[in-house]
Order: sequence, then C-alpha cells, then structure tokens
Amino acid sequence: MDLATLLEAGTWAAAPVSARMAGGRLEVEAREGSDAWRTTSYGFIHDDAHALLAPLGSSEAIEVTFLLDYAEQFDQAGVMIRIDESTWIKAGVEVSDGVAQVGAVVTHGVSDWSVAPVPEWVGREVTVRASRAGDAVTIRARVDDEPWRLVRVAPLAPEAVAAAGPFCCAPTRSGLVVTFTGHRRTEADASLH
Repeated sequence: MDLATLLEAGTWAAAPVSARMAGGRLEVEAREGSDAWRTTSYGFIHDDAHALLAPLGSSEAIEVTFLLDYAEQFDQAGVMIRIDESTWIKAGVEVSDGVAQVGAVVTHGVSDWSVAPVPEWVGREVTVRASRAGDAVTIRARVDDEPWRLVRVAPLAPEAVAAAGPFCCAPTRSGLVVTFTGHRRTEADASLH
C-alpha cells in the first residue's frame, strides 16, 4: 500500500494539523503538544500521536520511511503499532537533548523507552521496520541502504487485533512537518538475526 492509498484508506489515531500528498510524499504537520506516553517517570498520559493506521496481521511486517530533517526537543517520527489506548509500540527517531536518537517506546499499561544516538542519520532517509510474528514484534531501523540495526524485540500477544502505520509527534513546539517517503507491508521476518 503506497502512501496515497494509506492516506485515503487509513484512520488517524489523532488528526494532525494537516496531511497532504506532495510529489509522492506524505507531509504531515504535527499539532503542538502531541505525544504518546503513559505514566512512567513523567506521571502524565498522552494519547494523541498522529498515527495513520491500517490493520496489521499477526504475521506481517510494516516499513515506514521518512526524512530526518527535524531537530527540536522531542520531535519524533516513525512507525506505530496500536492495540488500544494502553497497549501500543512506537519506534523511530526522536530528538532528545539535542541529539537524534533511534529507539522505541513499548507500552503495556505503562510506557518504557530505549534510545541510542544516531547523529550521523540527520538529513538522511530513515526506514523503520516492525515485524510481527508469534508473540513478538521485532523492530529494526536503517538509514538509506545501510544494513538493518536491531532496535528492539518486544512482546505482543499473538491474538491482539492491531493496526499500524506512520506516526509523528511534536510534544514541545508547533510547526513540525514530517515528510514520509515510503510505506510498505510485507511478510514477517523469517528469523530474528
């Protein structure tokens, strides 16, 4: 499913300021204060990430590609898998303390967060892949055509009814526009390594 089809057929978890196709790319402007987080350490719940969702099967993978051309605190983009308001995974690149960080937030009632710095990815095209198989989601990421990096292996009940798609958030500012350049669905990965 290409981005234009997803924009027509998908459902927004929370509507962005705007979303439009331009030259085969999906440009999404995030609302100031948008985020996805539940409780841990910060004590708040945010459930208004701009995720454009379509069903994700129990043995399916999704890839989302975007330009890493944002640089403000907590600007973020990537892929989200959502079951409900308290069970979801978001993975991608988030700016934290002035550095682009690849990572994931896994939420089962409460959120956790893991990151690794990737300043060399700034200004380039990033792809995040989430592969769902059995009782897990395997998340990988890469920049351009470089080798995949394992980001996270996270639990997800095999019977869970899930939706997935590109997401972005702008927790601390207005004016963030994320350019998504690709979206595709494939069979789940055959192996973890």
